[in-house]
Amino acid sequence: MARAIRTDSDMTEGSIWRHLISFAIPMAIGLLFQQLYNTVDTLVVGNFVSKEAQAAVGSTGSIINTVVGFCAGLATGASVVISQRYGAHDEEGLSRAVHTTIAVTFIMSLISTVIGLLIIDPMLHFMQTPQDVWDEARLYLLIYFSGISGILFYNMGSGILRAVGDSRRPLIFLIISALLNTVLDLVFVLVFKMKVDGVAWATVISQLISAGLILWTLTREHSAYGVRWKRLKIDKASLNTILRIGLPSSIQSAITAFSNVFVQSYINAFGSACMAGYSIYNKLDAFVLVPVQAIAMASTTMVGQNWGAGRKDRARESVRSAVYISLLSTAVLAVAAFIASRELLGLFSPDPEVVSFGVRFIRIVTPFYLTICFNQIYAGALRGIGDATAPTVIMLCSFVVFRQIYLAVTKALGFGFIAVALAYPMGWIMCSTLLAIRYRRSRLFQKDHDLPKAEA
Repeated sequence: MARAIRTDSDMTEGSIWRHLISFAIPMAIGLLFQQLYNTVDTLVVGNFVSKEAQAAVGSTGSIINTVVGFCAGLATGASVVISQRYGAHDEEGLSRAVHTTIAVTFIMSLISTVIGLLIIDPMLHFMQTPQDVWDEARLYLLIYFSGISGILFYNMGSGILRAVGDSRRPLIFLIISALLNTVLDLVFVLVFKMKVDGVAWATVISQLISAGLILWTLTREHSAYGVRWKRLKIDKASLNTILRIGLPSSIQSAITAFSNVFVQSYINAFGSACMAGYSIYNKLDAFVLVPVQAIAMASTTMVGQNWGAGRKDRARESVRSAVYISLLSTAVLAVAAFIASRELLGLFSPDPEVVSFGVRFIRIVTPFYLTICFNQIYAGALRGIGDATAPTVIMLCSFVVFRQIYLAVTKALGFGFIAVALAYPMGWIMCSTLLAIRYRRSRLFQKDHDLPKAEA
């Protein structure tokens, strides 16, 4: 009989750099496709529908991210628990954690759908959405939240696979989903003459298919992390651990996404050209930061597995290696973005004033990109050992509280564009400093600390 090909990865042995890079590359490609996912929607409605439709799709991001970000935090908690039990070779505990994760996702899907539909009008009012955009933005959100279970199941299911070192299959499913979304966008808008509703349905359908592929894969998996529908139930001990680790991340993600509504208001004060320039800068910014995000996710899994296996020294070395790799990759992309900023942003807009504002954002912010490497890697490492509260509190204080105070003070003092553009870098610096201190004081550096066995 042919020997089954392993799709998981035991990161407690072998080359640390090889594990980090081989795990991060599929994650990075996946993040790139996620960015392309959003870009295609914007390009299609912008080129084939109307500027109002483009504004409607683009303006809903913070509302969607508030709900999805909360659920993604719980997926992080589940991933850490699963990676620790996988590293400890606790097959029974691993199985309980997986089935608890899937059961919780069903409940979260129902709650998120209801909450999402209820907050549409209040959130659009809160964002002071213009009347010429209101109806299309509302329609897009109605369709998106009706099918939000697709992205929740994909995130949870891919989190399970990544926790055991399998980043390849989630990537394949994401690519399939992104390509399908592109095709459906064009078919619904160009062939069936749909507008915002066509783009929304394309997104929902492609996300539901990616979720179906993930669940099909887990159902067919014969290892301890495979899903057996008859065993689907919530294990109280697993749930408590997932909530302890994931809930702080959920709160952080939701509040951070919600706070971006306030940040946008300061950008809006400089006029529509600045708003558009900031928007296209954000698209380039998202691509530049893909490597550090992927490496941070890889390091979380690697630290979690080695912590669960009792290999504290190897976990610390994993963090050091992740910092070096992220610094190198981010520096290369930041320099490229700085040098070619005008040409790159010109791909998004033909308006020279819009491009000029985008270039100003890039040239002010890119010198600070290296600071992001430290806060992302250290936060991921702390979550990998089960300390999710500290990075959550630090990130909320840095990215929400400090940033809002900074913007309010600079506005009161009459500072202009440069001060507003520096709001994000100032938060990154504060966050990286505090997380570096917390990391050095973590259980990874307590020599007399007895490493925990994976929880039963």
